[in-house]
Parts: sequence; C-alpha cells; structure tokens
Amino acid sequence: MSSSHISLGIPASYSNDFGLPLCEEPGSLVDTELDFYQRPQKLTPAAFQAWTRLRIAADSAGVSLFLISAFRSIEYQHELIDKKLVEGQAIEDILKVNAAPGYSEHHTGRAIDVGTIGCNALVEEFEDTKAFQWLNINAQEFGFIQSYPKNNSSGIDYEPWHWCFQVES
Repeated sequence: MSSSHISLGIPASYSNDFGLPLCEEPGSLVDTELDFYQRPQKLTPAAFQAWTRLRIAADSAGVSLFLISAFRSIEYQHELIDKKLVEGQAIEDILKVNAAPGYSEHHTGRAIDVGTIGCNALVEEFEDTKAFQWLNINAQEFGFIQSYPKNNSSGIDYEPWHWCFQVES
C-alpha cells in the first residue's frame, strides 16, 4: 500500500475489496476539445480519435454528447479525495464514487465522463436521456464500454455517464 493511500485512510484491503486493477498513466496524451466547464482535457490519441468519431456519429443522429472529464493524474485523484475528506465526507462513501489513486480508469487517458443537454452532470438520471440510450446501442462500435453498470462487482456506484475506450492501437 502506498503512503498516499495511508494518508487518505484507504483500507489496506482496498485492492481486494474492490477488485479494480492498477491503472497506469499513459506515455502519450493529446489535447481534446474543452469540457463542458471550459477546462482543457486530455486523452490518449486513440481514445480521442474514437471519442471524436463517436461524438460526430451521435450528433448526426441528433444526440448531444459532451465531455465532462477525461484524463486525471494519480496526483489529481489524490487531491480530489483529500478535498472530499476535508469537507467531512467519510472515506467509505468517497470510495463508492471515486476510485483510489492508482485505480481510476481516468488515469489511463481512455476514460470519459459524458453529459448531454438538458441533464445535470454526473447524475443517475443520465440513464433516462436519449444520449444514454444512444450510447448503449452504439458506444461499443467505437470501442467504448460502460465501466460501472448497475449492480457491478467493483463497489463503485452505478455511473451511466462513465465510459472507457477499450481498443488501443
């Protein structure tokens, strides 16, 4: 267990309890379009190409999709969890919505959180949108899978907005 995990109060059994693989940061990232909040984002070149093709196809089908977040460094993930701890959230609750540093798919530069017009960001109600229904039918064609479906075995809460690119070239 890293000193980072100890300082955050992440249980030593985290890896076994959640069954999430270690996620390494990629050697190469490219700038994407700005996210919904006008922040710069990065993805691996292949993930960005796939995301661009997916977004254009969705747009052609009359479906609005936009980035909410993409690559996160291990250090950023640590800071994100630390901020929630300082705000008084319990580590057990945080780890249901944020993977421990080193275990987030966002570290790989292949994970995206997406949103659509008319739906708040990062809410379960995203599953009721035309965008989510379109992704369920079409995302796999572009190499993306939903990482945390309902009743997943990882211990991470259901995240209909979180998709990860699986096909690297």
